[in-house]
Amino acid sequence: MSALSSDNVGLAFALTLAAGLATAVGSLLVLFSRRPNPRLLAFGLAFAGGAMVYVSLSEILNKSIASFSSGHGDRLGFTYGTLWFLAGVLLVVAIDHLVPNPHETLDKQDPALKEHGRSNIRRVGLLSAVAITAHNFPEGLATFFATLESPSLGLPLAFAIAIHNIPEGIAIAVPVYFATGRKSYAFGASLLSGLAEPVGAAIGYFALGGVLSHDTFGAVFGLIAGIMVFLALDELLPAAKRHAKGHETVYGLVMGMATIAVSLVLFKW
Repeated sequence: MSALSSDNVGLAFALTLAAGLATAVGSLLVLFSRRPNPRLLAFGLAFAGGAMVYVSLSEILNKSIASFSSGHGDRLGFTYGTLWFLAGVLLVVAIDHLVPNPHETLDKQDPALKEHGRSNIRRVGLLSAVAITAHNFPEGLATFFATLESPSLGLPLAFAIAIHNIPEGIAIAVPVYFATGRKSYAFGASLLSGLAEPVGAAIGYFALGGVLSHDTFGAVFGLIAGIMVFLALDELLPAAKRHAKGHETVYGLVMGMATIAVSLVLFKW
């Protein structure tokens, strides 16, 4: 990696912070809801799950493969990226065995959401926040160092990541809001997760600038892609289905995927 230039440090931090704060924008969409609504919860969880699956398989995993390929060639790059993706899946499987999820059934007739249902949703929100926050660290590093290398490269990357972070903010805010009933908690959780990006940039600038490698980025992106896909399929979508009264789950899933897909198409123009 080339030596760090101080000329673009301020711009790099600013772009990374702006991209991270997009998670808070996503949480603001949740705040328009006047009171907890199970159908909105179902749609929101499915939307977040669809967005997470699509961006993980179409963007994050490809970043992992590209990072490995730059140093090891296309064949080994694809192999290493795939192995780290599967390692991410196995990691969450291990955590799921250590902290079993009872998948409690929520009484859909109770508009206030019973405590057992709240506990399950709270757990989903926590796992979503942890996975997305971990994912935001390498995104912050990627945005920061891309901008240091070339602002013309860092700006569109930051824009794309900001678009991706909006549904991630929804993924955190929706379960936190429905578990606690506090909009301020939902906003705060999304904001803190987004701030992981400038924190990751700071770590990269002050501690990791001389030791970052393509293999490091490849491993981190592959791991996070696996974690996010498993989380969406095992936690977000089943939880959405339990709260749905109609087709909210499939509509949310398709809309989440479509939102990310359209954002990626527009970004490439």
